[in-house]
Amino acid sequence: MSLTPLADRLRPKDFSEFFGQEHLVGPNGVLRKLVEKDELVSIIFWGPPGCGKTTLARIIARKSQSHFVQFSAVSSGIDDVKKVVSQAKERKQLYNQRTILFIDEIHRFNKLQQDAFLPYVEDGTIVLIGSTTENPSFEVINPLLSRCRVFVMKALSEKDLDKIVERGIKELNLKIENDARSFLIEASNGDARNVLNILEIASKLVKDKIKLSDIEDAFQRKALMYDKAGEEHYNLISAVHKSMRGSDPDAAIYYVLRMLEAGEDPLYLARRMIRFASEDIGNADPEALRLAVAAFQACDMIGMPECQVILVQLAAYLAKAPKDNSAYMAESMAMRDVRDYGNLPVPLRFRNPVTKLMKEVGYGEGYKYPHDFEPEELKNEVYLPDKLKGKKYYFPKK
Repeated sequence: MSLTPLADRLRPKDFSEFFGQEHLVGPNGVLRKLVEKDELVSIIFWGPPGCGKTTLARIIARKSQSHFVQFSAVSSGIDDVKKVVSQAKERKQLYNQRTILFIDEIHRFNKLQQDAFLPYVEDGTIVLIGSTTENPSFEVINPLLSRCRVFVMKALSEKDLDKIVERGIKELNLKIENDARSFLIEASNGDARNVLNILEIASKLVKDKIKLSDIEDAFQRKALMYDKAGEEHYNLISAVHKSMRGSDPDAAIYYVLRMLEAGEDPLYLARRMIRFASEDIGNADPEALRLAVAAFQACDMIGMPECQVILVQLAAYLAKAPKDNSAYMAESMAMRDVRDYGNLPVPLRFRNPVTKLMKEVGYGEGYKYPHDFEPEELKNEVYLPDKLKGKKYYFPKK
């Protein structure tokens, strides 16, 4: 039995073995092209845990035949930086070999520590590759950030994780039941390391086949009945929506957390709440839409599990907000007329006379500039096409 963790045994050594991040390392990925053309630059990888930041740094070093040094921002100090720089200079002079300095969790380096290796990034003594789960705009000093190319990495898709699970079970020489496999993938939140660690723990509990109960034991949590593409998914999101519409924050929070616990994408929930803020609240509280958009951006920025509380806050706010579906109803009624009547002509007085001919045929004639009149003087002005005169769509609630 190997003492090396499964995640390390299966760590890809080449782009062809790497799953995910197609926009960076696929056949036309910008990072892959830079490496293959030996046009290395200093890099900062920004993405969620387990998406392949460390692995990509190692692949780059291997493909470019560079000396690889890994730092942890938690345990390394300025003296360590000076030592690496000294060795990098010597290696470059004696062997004409570049040094890649990989700093895990670079956001944990303070300003003084980041300043220490700035000159050596600038003069090419080292190629820096930093990884962070935090927005580098806030956590990395500007002089260093300006000398690095930031590559945004995404959480791995279920398809990517499924391929990783397949490699894992082959390495372990085991089988895994379909429901156990699905739960393992959904509950791992796009984290490849998490998938393999849990798979390895579960493998120690069985002889030849991993069952759902084994994955649950390894995770120390139960699989909730949930299928992102099935009925339960739609049942739960409907319950979230109706709880908020019914002004019940407790129910809304419960259903939101139940979906997240079952592995739902937090951005899916945030998008649905943005829609709700306009459809069911509208102008009764315009702040709701602004808060919903801000919540989506915040969830996208920090990911799970930290973003759970943001969605709880938003669900509570939307549930307690005053309700007005006038915009939604106006959309439905107006769209029906758009489709029923087709391309009704815009009244000539509202058309912009941008040429002499347009002006001669009556474009803009009779138009009254509202700021030149009292509201009472324009009360009979009709802006809709003549055939829809008198139509009303928007009925805001008091």
